[in-house]
Amino acid sequence: MTGWVILVDQPRDFPNADTPHKVITTSEYLARPRLFEAARPKLLNLSRSYAYQSKGYYASLLAEARGHRVIPTVETMLELREAKLYEHALPELEDSLNSCARKADFQPEGELKLFVCFGIPQDSRFEAFGRLLFDWFRCPALEVTVDTGATWLAIDRIRMRPVTRLGNGEAGFFRDSLHQHTRREWRSPKARTTAKYDLAVLYDPNEKLPPSSATTIKYFARLAEKLSVDVEPITRRQLAELAEYDGLFIRETTSIDNHTYRFARRAVQEGMPVIDDPISMIRCTNKVFLMELLRQNKVPTPPTVMVADTADLTRAMDELGLPLVVKIPDGSFSRGIHKVSTPEAFKRVADELLEETDLLLAQKFMPTEFDWRVGVLAGEPLFVCQYRMARGHWQIVKHRADGTSLEGGFKTFGLDQAPAGLIDIAVRAARPIGDGFYGVDLKQTDDGIVVMEVNDNPNLEHGIEDAVAKDEVWVRLLKWFIARLEQ
Repeated sequence: MTGWVILVDQPRDFPNADTPHKVITTSEYLARPRLFEAARPKLLNLSRSYAYQSKGYYASLLAEARGHRVIPTVETMLELREAKLYEHALPELEDSLNSCARKADFQPEGELKLFVCFGIPQDSRFEAFGRLLFDWFRCPALEVTVDTGATWLAIDRIRMRPVTRLGNGEAGFFRDSLHQHTRREWRSPKARTTAKYDLAVLYDPNEKLPPSSATTIKYFARLAEKLSVDVEPITRRQLAELAEYDGLFIRETTSIDNHTYRFARRAVQEGMPVIDDPISMIRCTNKVFLMELLRQNKVPTPPTVMVADTADLTRAMDELGLPLVVKIPDGSFSRGIHKVSTPEAFKRVADELLEETDLLLAQKFMPTEFDWRVGVLAGEPLFVCQYRMARGHWQIVKHRADGTSLEGGFKTFGLDQAPAGLIDIAVRAARPIGDGFYGVDLKQTDDGIVVMEVNDNPNLEHGIEDAVAKDEVWVRLLKWFIARLEQ
């Protein structure tokens, strides 16, 4: 059995009639270690006390030892015991609190107490604050006491509220919030066999060039059911819910300075297998680091010059010739890449880009009709594709001034149809990054094959990258997650 299980000290504390989820006592859970031996349930610990060495404390402690996911964790219980233990979170929480108050034109009078259940505040004006609070402290019910004596709202105290000490209005709100938190919207409405694992897929429904479309994610989900994996798409607003899943597959364009990196970091902290992991993101998203890493590992790359200031422009032109390509360290989908054909254009582009970054890459211009992309999973080739240049353009994607884009065509090959040496070089390029899922971009030139970059978040679209290997591509990805979960 998987799904939600609620722990209470006494059955009357939260009757089974109040919830569709299984309710058992903490004593039963503590005394029967094999109760969920064949499953990995998600536990809501609604004990009367979370004090150190109480039943509630031991229930969460043993849950973690048994590999069960539990809210709240022992770490959260201990952190909320004293204000000095959670003061590191107050600056960000107070910023959000005051932002909500300003937007709602909130005029405080006297003491303010905010009641928040599963990240949902009873006062809807503080919705964003409630989500952030649950992100910091994943606890069923929290009460936040706020000092309203000055123009700046300051948090005096954050405390956990046991379900047995809630007033009538609070108890009803708690039940509604619990139902909302545990409701799954992606599941098929028809009855089906309970999945063994839950895999979260982070995506952005509004992204114009996602690595996998919503249609592809649904296709992936249908295949995953056959391997007893429940695939559930989540968005950036669901970071606080991440620990309820077993693994994370990021299908949104990654960046170190946005929420995708926070999701990857949180997944690692929760002990979850994740693609893309944060180390791979760090190594792949910065082209300066990547070029140096590949060079150190003797992987063939285009002739490259690092540009730190305008004094380096002459050296770059002398070594690379014109035209050449200028790249910002952190870019994706052909963004931040400029072709320059004259010294004046090179200086203008470099001056503009150096206002945003301290280093640029200048690379030899190597025109080809297409780029190769080799998908590599855990050090083994997964697929091989040709991506053709956009019509009338020197890149695969042509970004228009109106925000639209034009992409070239594609052709997918069997692994045995790839040019000699292509797969070997791609695997050698991916090896120093990690054992996750990577897309290695290569150019085939008269002087040999060179690696242009390694992507930590490569495209994987049904009907394109899987056009030859078909479902085997997705099955291997699923088995990557399953193998790490079963370890």
